[in-house]
Amino acid sequence: MTVSTPIVPSYITVHLGAPDEAAPNVRVPFIDYIKNVASSEIYPTWPESALRANIYAQVSFALNRIFTEWYPSRGYNFDITSTTQYDQKYIDGREIFKSVSQIADALFNDYLVRWGTVQPLFTQYCNGTTSTCDGLSQWGTVDLAKDGLTPYEILQYYYGDNINIVFNAPTEENLPSYPGIPLRLGSAGDDVQIIKRQLNRISENYPSIKPYLEVTDFYDVNTEKAVKSFQKIFSLTQDGIVGKATWYKIKSIFNAVKGLAELESEGLKLEEVDRTYSRSLSPGDTGPQVKIIQYYLSVLSYFDDDLPMPSGNSSFDEKTEQAVRAFQARQGLTVDGVVGRDTWNALTQAYDRTIASIPSEYKESADEIYPGRFLAPGQSGKEVRILQDFLVRAAENVSDIPAIEVTGVYDDATTQAVRAVQALEGLPVNGVTGPLTWDAIVNLAKRIPV
Repeated sequence: MTVSTPIVPSYITVHLGAPDEAAPNVRVPFIDYIKNVASSEIYPTWPESALRANIYAQVSFALNRIFTEWYPSRGYNFDITSTTQYDQKYIDGREIFKSVSQIADALFNDYLVRWGTVQPLFTQYCNGTTSTCDGLSQWGTVDLAKDGLTPYEILQYYYGDNINIVFNAPTEENLPSYPGIPLRLGSAGDDVQIIKRQLNRISENYPSIKPYLEVTDFYDVNTEKAVKSFQKIFSLTQDGIVGKATWYKIKSIFNAVKGLAELESEGLKLEEVDRTYSRSLSPGDTGPQVKIIQYYLSVLSYFDDDLPMPSGNSSFDEKTEQAVRAFQARQGLTVDGVVGRDTWNALTQAYDRTIASIPSEYKESADEIYPGRFLAPGQSGKEVRILQDFLVRAAENVSDIPAIEVTGVYDDATTQAVRAVQALEGLPVNGVTGPLTWDAIVNLAKRIPV
């Protein structure tokens, strides 16, 4: 299990003005941003404990803005503004104080959290002279430092005893949370779990969002219903699809009901950001995720002689890496042999285009190919009917698979038959048909050993 804990971004995009002001954006290394803010807001002659306490607060504030996507979720194309009316003071091109720079070098990837939560604390602060607030007083830290308090004790004085400092958080490229392609009926993965968790929490404040969702990793009929009810409340197109606009509206409302961008918030617990799947797969990795990639690449290779055939052994071996690199080159992607978000999205989109363009004379063999989306209880249509046809044939060949009727509806009988196949083939027994389960059912229907 992996978790979606905060990272320190390599870069941050700063809007040089108020949010709606016509002003340029600048993209700067995060560490340089912190040095600039610290040099703009505090004095290098202050005691070191005061400087450190302030820089901890400045780092946490900025990371909270980034983690919650405070501005992108509202339609802006930047992470933070340069004005203290909204955020922190940033002066593009200003001189950086040496003493501040040295401390920022050591602290730029440390941030505050409350006990039991993972999001960077929204460390509200003010100068303590011309403005006051519920959080830290910048000038007040000077007096506390002179009284002998350590940076942590100063922070506890203003933010409470229930704070921790996360040290040496990893620095990585900051990717938008939106997965890059819409989520819809049949989608699967961690992004689906995220949407379900967030909709369930939002529904506590907006009870008309129904039904309450079982937090699984596939986008089923109930998820589609809940998304439509959310879209209706917030005046979005009621299509049941989580595109970019719906994704960020859900995130914005979730942040609001949880109070994640407030000094006192409900917070995010570790179990709320659990991830089942790796963000990227590389040579040497093994498991079902790798086998799904191999399945997709094998189908593409069958219809494209210029793409090498990968292995089918659930191991990201040399043959699989060669196939990934060839695919990336064909798609104009970075050719690194790693399946990250961009490569995965391109792979699924190429797969969908390929199976949609198979000539009608190949219909029988085309039906054997996974349709490109998960099928789950409650769904209906042509793809379910094809699945049931294969299940009927598989049941004729394998006595442990219960017989079913072909109805075009993914009913309880279909679910039990799918679960039986999954148990036989050592797959997760969840009654949902993804690419590996589909392939197993087809092979059993054709009496080909898996």
